[in-house]
Amino acid sequence: MFVLTQFIGLAVLHADPFHLEQEINGTIQKVANPAFSLIQPPEAKTQKDFLRLLQSLIFAFVIAISIFFLLTKFKIEFILKAWFFIVVFIALFITLYSFEKLAPFTINYNWAFAIPIIIALPLAFIKIFKRGFLIHNFTELLIYPGIATIFVPILNIYTIIFLLILISIYDMWAVWHSGIMQKMAKYQINKLNIFGGFFIPHTDKKTKQKIKLLKEKFKNKKISDKKLKAKNIKVNIAMLGGGDVVFPIIAAGVVFTSTTLSWSGLGSALLIIAGATLGLTSLFMFSKKKKFYPAMPFITIGIFIGMVFSWLVF
Repeated sequence: MFVLTQFIGLAVLHADPFHLEQEINGTIQKVANPAFSLIQPPEAKTQKDFLRLLQSLIFAFVIAISIFFLLTKFKIEFILKAWFFIVVFIALFITLYSFEKLAPFTINYNWAFAIPIIIALPLAFIKIFKRGFLIHNFTELLIYPGIATIFVPILNIYTIIFLLILISIYDMWAVWHSGIMQKMAKYQINKLNIFGGFFIPHTDKKTKQKIKLLKEKFKNKKISDKKLKAKNIKVNIAMLGGGDVVFPIIAAGVVFTSTTLSWSGLGSALLIIAGATLGLTSLFMFSKKKKFYPAMPFITIGIFIGMVFSWLVF
């Protein structure tokens, strides 16, 4: 799912949903897409612009984390769910709209705007306000490509390298030192019934049989959480945070869409994805069950290896 999301991300970036092609004075030019006027990322032209946007991005990240913890402290779950819902809906809309742009046929502009809304709204609602394992992971495949398209235009190779290092350091501190990541994950799962990332449950055959019998016993009946806990059913869960998925897409996207790098393009982006996948795979191979690990340091090293190979090859 991690690899598939990376490829979807490249497809969405190639579609470039924030721009439309129009004929101006006899030549085809890119113009801003009015459908995305409210979320259109700013254009950066100079290194100063990229540095300024990086500072704004880091500041926004700090503010967002602070607001999240403030809302959790006062147990305002509805606002948190509404926040998640809006982000999920926007990301799904961007990705679904991008698929339309990649279609080999022309879609009416009004329909092209309406269809993603019609699909994204119920998917976002089910994901946030209802429990659905399949819908959760399916939407995760589409959410991070949509988010990445917003950040790729405001970063260049220097700022994304700095950001990856910074996020990796934060990830190590948040998992191994402060335990913030564990607290955030447990709060999302236990209190909000949602999780920002891939979420894969696993049980042995004996436990599966126990769950099957329980479902048959309480068929057409509502079972309380208290009764469910009393059954002492334990389910192993594999989790991969959303940041661990979206940052490789952003890194590959910056190189994929760059107009200044001599080694930019699809080949370099694929090598970066391969490096990120290698980094994540190495973590899975050496990690132990029932422990939390910061994935970003491993993924970042893989991304940097991919960048070096891209620079050497292309």
